[in-house]
Amino acid sequence: MVNLLFLFFIMSFFPNNIFDYDQQAITDLLITASLKILFALAILLIGFWLSKRLQKLIIRALRKSNLEPTFISFAGNISYYLLLVVFFVLCLAQLGIQTSSLVALLGASTLAIGLALQGSLANVAAGILLVLFNYFRVGERIEVAGIEGIVESIEILSTTICTYDNRLVTIPNKQIIENNIINHVGKPKRRIDLVIGVGYEEDIDHVRSSLQWVIDQNSEVCTEPAPTIALGELGDSSVNFYVRPWVKSEDYFRLKLQLTEAIKRKLDEENISIPFPQRDVHLIQPETKELDIKAA
Repeated sequence: MVNLLFLFFIMSFFPNNIFDYDQQAITDLLITASLKILFALAILLIGFWLSKRLQKLIIRALRKSNLEPTFISFAGNISYYLLLVVFFVLCLAQLGIQTSSLVALLGASTLAIGLALQGSLANVAAGILLVLFNYFRVGERIEVAGIEGIVESIEILSTTICTYDNRLVTIPNKQIIENNIINHVGKPKRRIDLVIGVGYEEDIDHVRSSLQWVIDQNSEVCTEPAPTIALGELGDSSVNFYVRPWVKSEDYFRLKLQLTEAIKRKLDEENISIPFPQRDVHLIQPETKELDIKAA
């Protein structure tokens, strides 16, 4: 098979009236064709080496910019194959093959494939935007398209999120770009918002000091910004205090549960009541009906 291909390339350089040439002319043609093939092979080998070298340089440069590993790998592979295509076209040109028709054919094929894979290409473009603009990283807690959890992986076509109940949800990147993205750990600190209701008969200063004691006892609560403890509203059944401490973003869910439990224990210890919703119902009956009941 290799011999036939070699003979095909050799014969492609010969004119139709090859037998009209003398032995010296045939020898010159063979030498010319062999040199062209050697140059073409040299171009192809240099192309492979240079493409791999350029891929490594691009990956090394992108790693210094702290970009997403998925985007770095994708950019390196794209640069490698694009440069290979360029050297392959140069190789064909060196062999004397017309490349204009080949380029036109590749362009038409690319257009047809692009039209057939519009959805997939949209996901690819969205994936590039996700890692390029760094909306979130692997391992961060996010909420998008009604799904909340930890980012497991960011691929070219889709993103996988592990929910808090340990389910893997794969979301197309296009759907992520088109929705609001909530990054729960995008900032180093996050505020916990608690509403604590106590009875109307309780002393306000006593309740505030008790809540402040719970916050001060937890060493993981940030002192800057300072926690907020204030009387927020007078509800239908309770006096509601706003308790808003700042914590590290990665500790948000754990500390929210801890503080809620600690506040309940402290209020019970201080005999501060936490009322439940209640209503006073007054029944008013007509006077005639009341007389009938008495008569009976």
